[in-house]
Amino acid sequence: MTFTISVAHSDIAVDCEDGETVIDAVERAGYAIPYSCRKGVCSSCEGRIVRGEASVRGQGVRTGPADGVLLCQARPHGDIEVAPAWIRKVEPVSRKTFDAKVARIARPAADVAVIKLRLPIGLRAPFVAGQYLRVILPDGDSRNYSMANPPQKNDEIELHIRHVPGGKFSESMLAGMEKGTVLKVEMPFGQFSLGDRDDVPAVLLASGTGFAPMKSMVENMIRAGRERPLHLYWGVNTEADLYMADLARGWADRHAWISFTPVVSRPSQNWSGRTGFVHRAVLEDFPDMSAVEIYACGAPVMINAAMADFVAEAGLDRDAFFSDAFLPSGDDDQPSTP
Repeated sequence: MTFTISVAHSDIAVDCEDGETVIDAVERAGYAIPYSCRKGVCSSCEGRIVRGEASVRGQGVRTGPADGVLLCQARPHGDIEVAPAWIRKVEPVSRKTFDAKVARIARPAADVAVIKLRLPIGLRAPFVAGQYLRVILPDGDSRNYSMANPPQKNDEIELHIRHVPGGKFSESMLAGMEKGTVLKVEMPFGQFSLGDRDDVPAVLLASGTGFAPMKSMVENMIRAGRERPLHLYWGVNTEADLYMADLARGWADRHAWISFTPVVSRPSQNWSGRTGFVHRAVLEDFPDMSAVEIYACGAPVMINAAMADFVAEAGLDRDAFFSDAFLPSGDDDQPSTP
C-alpha cells in the first residue's frame, strides 16, 4: 500500500510506503527536512500535520491539525499533508551498510576511546564532514557516532566514543572489543556540515567528544585547500579531557586561518588557559556575532545555552546557528552519543 505525503505551501508530493516514516519517504524522493538523531529525541524534525493521521513513536496517534509532530517517527495511516520547518531538494541519499573491522583502539582519556575501523577491501563510504554513522548492535538496536576522519580518507572510519556508565555499546560491547572485531555500520546520516561561505568567519563550538565532527571539518578544509577563517573552541571538564589538544594546536600553528581555544570548566591549579562555560568564552571574544556563523556540537545544555545567549547578547542571526546535539540514541538503556 502506498500513500501520498503532500508538503504544505508547496507543490511537493512524495510516495510513502505502508510503515515508512515521513522523513524516510521524503529522503527517498530526493528532499531534505531537518533532523539530527532520527530517534525522536532531539526534536530537530518537529513539524505539523496539517491533515491526515499518523502513528508517532513516543507521541501516539496524531491527527491533523497537530503541532510538534516528530516527523522522523511519524508513520502515515493514509494520505497526509505535513509542514516541516523547511524542505529543500537534494541529491537522493545513498547509504551503505557493511561490516567494518576494528583496526585499532586507543584510549587517550580515561573515558574516551578512539576506534579506527577498516572497511572491506575495495569499498569506499562517501560522506560529508560533520555527518555520523549508525553502529547496528546484534539485537537490532543502534548507536550514532560522528565520523572524525576527513571525507578524503574514506577507506577507514575514526570514531570518538565517550564511556557512559551502563551503556550497551560504550561499556558492555567496548569492554570486549579488540583488533579484528567486526561491527555492522550504516552511513551516512545527518545534515551538520560546514557551509561554503568562505568569506564569513566560522566559530566551531565543541564540548566533550563533540570534537570528533569538528576534527573532520577542519581536516577536510585543510585537505581541500580552503582557508575560511575558523576559530575552534573546545569545552571540557578537566585538562585531561582535552584528549587531542596537541593536534588542534598543531592546526593553529601551521595555518594562520585557524585559531584554537580550549576552555576548562573545572581546572586544576596548573591550568593557565580559559575557564568557565565554553560558550561564554566565545561571547567574550565575539561580542558582535552579526557577521559570523556558529557550528556547535556536543551536550544539549551547551547548545541550548549558546543559542539563547548568542542571539540575545551578541545579535546572532538564528539562521547562522548550526548544531548537532549528542543525545540519547538507544531504544533501551539509551546512553548518550557519542
